[in-house]
Amino acid sequence: MAILQLAIDRRVGLSSFVSVGNKADVSSNDLLEYWEADPETAVIPLYLESFGNPRRFARLARRIGRNKPIVAVKAGRTRAGTRAAGSHPAALTASDIAVDALFHQAGVIRADTIDEMFDIATCLEAQPLPPGRRVAIVTNAGGPGLLAVDACEAAGLTVAPFSDATRARLAEFLPPEAGVRNPIDTVASAGPAAYRRAIETTLTADETDALIVIYTPVDPRASGETLEAIRDGIGAGRRAGATGKPVLACLMAGDGRPLPLDLQSERIPAYAFPENAARALGRAAAYASWRAQPPALLWSFEDIRVDDARDVCRQALEMRGDGWLTNVEVGAVLGAFGLPLAAGMVAHTAEDAAAAARVIGFPIAAKLASRRVPHKADVGAVQLNLASEVAVRRAFADVLARGRTLVPEAEIDGVLIQSMVTGGVETRIGVADDPLFGPLVAFGLGGIHVEALGDVQYRVTPLTDRDADELLHGIRGLPLLLGYRGHPPADLDALREILLRVSRLAAEVPEIVELDLNPVMALSPGKGCRIVDARVKVGSFVTKAARIDGC
Repeated sequence: MAILQLAIDRRVGLSSFVSVGNKADVSSNDLLEYWEADPETAVIPLYLESFGNPRRFARLARRIGRNKPIVAVKAGRTRAGTRAAGSHPAALTASDIAVDALFHQAGVIRADTIDEMFDIATCLEAQPLPPGRRVAIVTNAGGPGLLAVDACEAAGLTVAPFSDATRARLAEFLPPEAGVRNPIDTVASAGPAAYRRAIETTLTADETDALIVIYTPVDPRASGETLEAIRDGIGAGRRAGATGKPVLACLMAGDGRPLPLDLQSERIPAYAFPENAARALGRAAAYASWRAQPPALLWSFEDIRVDDARDVCRQALEMRGDGWLTNVEVGAVLGAFGLPLAAGMVAHTAEDAAAAARVIGFPIAAKLASRRVPHKADVGAVQLNLASEVAVRRAFADVLARGRTLVPEAEIDGVLIQSMVTGGVETRIGVADDPLFGPLVAFGLGGIHVEALGDVQYRVTPLTDRDADELLHGIRGLPLLLGYRGHPPADLDALREILLRVSRLAAEVPEIVELDLNPVMALSPGKGCRIVDARVKVGSFVTKAARIDGC
């Protein structure tokens, strides 16, 4: 009832409204398909607490979103919110990381509040999608104009200065003290005629993709005349050819929420504050960019051996139950999917270790091989840059002795003798199984950086080529991968291929419930990558499948 009243207050037309309650037999997926075929529906706003079948939701949203935007509020973002939603009889909550990834990949526009959902939906329903992110701002008060600039930049929009030609056109009719760079500040003394001409000029400028008009009444007696001038300016800009640019108004006056401005052929959405307008326009611009992209591609690889990897995982489950694979098993699984694990052998004696080092080539690293010790370097169970057989034998004894102080002898598989990988950028690639969404692929900087900085991106499998590129380019540490202060760039093509192969591994071998490749050394372009350390955890597929099917 509150949402319906909000729609009435904003003069938003609803083609239909459905409150599904506990969703006994009708889900959001069913409604999406209904609204896809409904000619009266232009925008689909959703309030969601749960996903019945998130993968089907993603498929539907990706298809429907190409023609009709979907705006969603997902409750339960915080841990407290998740607990509250979990107590609601309609809810089966999912991690917010997975929700963000799914919405991004499927082109769903996420709103933080119901109020923002209506802000965005109103903009999308009433105005064309922006052809770019360049925004012009026309205001009669400097303060709101500056707030709008900050809000636009925060929303991923660009408020760039106008060209000399556009500024010259504006200077012809604006007072000398007016600002003509962007935002256009007509100043309080400018009358309705100046407002009208400023709007027409900026709307038709080649360097503009969208327009935000801000009006703060100085003399309430002139408000009606000024609002009419705003309408006339927009109309003149449309007649001059600027038909594909959205226009939003911020009317900072009057009681209650401002009403939209009605023109003969369109409706201009109105917002109470500049930040609301900027956020709505930013979401619309991001959606327009997603919709303009060509369809992404799912990749396949002819050299992968799915059955070999699954056999290793199944045998481990039969012998030991749920848990981590041994180093040898991890090597077999990664090798079956063509993942470049650094050369290594598990040695059981000092002589085996020396022989392995001769085969691999010096320098080498010696690491404790134990499923019970995840972070071996943290507990002193790793020795690096061993350059001779004598050093290898000594390191074997030291690492093994250290391991015996940490775990029982039966929990030690031996000592891993591995080639040293020098140079490159440390990255980390992981897979975690979400109980509703299935496997999520994570990418970030490796070593301690990923844990200390939290600079990680996530995507729901299966990954497309675009998903892999966005994982690589979405982290804040991207400059390190591109080459920073004299350091060579990383082989992004090789990293991209590893991400796509890991995605296939997660999709094809459902026994894997967790995977951690850290670090993955990204060498210079053309030299590929090497996985220096890897952990793989397997779990009962029967339990996993039942959990997913039950949702």
